[in-house]
Amino acid sequence: MSYRRNIYFYYPNESNLTNKLQPLFDLAKQNDFTIIDDPKDANIIVSIGGDGAFIQAVRKTGFRQDCLYTGITRSDEAGLYCDFNLENFDEMLHVMINEEMEVRRFPVINVNINGETDFNCLNEMSIRSTIIKTIVIDVKIDDNHFETFRGDGLIVATPTGSTGYNKSTSGAVVDPKIPCFQVSELASLNNNRYRTLGSSFILDKDRKLTLDIAQDGNDYPIIGLDNEAHPMRQMKTITVTLSNKVIKTVKLKNNSYWDRVKRTFL
Repeated sequence: MSYRRNIYFYYPNESNLTNKLQPLFDLAKQNDFTIIDDPKDANIIVSIGGDGAFIQAVRKTGFRQDCLYTGITRSDEAGLYCDFNLENFDEMLHVMINEEMEVRRFPVINVNINGETDFNCLNEMSIRSTIIKTIVIDVKIDDNHFETFRGDGLIVATPTGSTGYNKSTSGAVVDPKIPCFQVSELASLNNNRYRTLGSSFILDKDRKLTLDIAQDGNDYPIIGLDNEAHPMRQMKTITVTLSNKVIKTVKLKNNSYWDRVKRTFL
């Protein structure tokens, strides 16, 4: 297991947090793990702080394909991405040392803007109007026109992202073992003049989704990439596909995705 002994901790820059985490660092060293300052040299990347911190750890370290990610929550946090909390960190080390761990793979979507810039998202991509006016988007599936959306915006979620922003708009919760992505509406107009599907729909891993944004005054829509917001000028086309990348995470046995969904929502 020596090849898995380089560990990088990602956590928010909060006062006194480093001191609180010192026992965790000491425990890692006592179990022959080497704490790395540069995530590029790590085999394991550990986030501390719930799902938001986990997503940021993945984004800030470049969606690494050659390492394992794991998340640790603090006592007042819940996490669908996180199997561990600070009280059972020693259990995580035991799992890794004794090779009792299971590896979970989470799908990632690729988002291309204007045919120029690519982004990865672990949770979701969203596009919204930033002015008090509906945004108009031509929705295409595999280059074939599907509908013309008019409303506040659209969300494109991964299976793991289906429990977040997507769920709050009555989207379906999707098993992350299904390689797909989901499109959900934000306050669409549906009347005798404008018509959309009016419900979320799920696309297979081989599908391509294209969103052509009408240039009718919404020249500065805001695009959300996971938990980061990016206002962009003259955004015309967004293309979304399922990426070849997956995020590999450490999981405890007998702690499935649906176990965590149940604990979080039921």
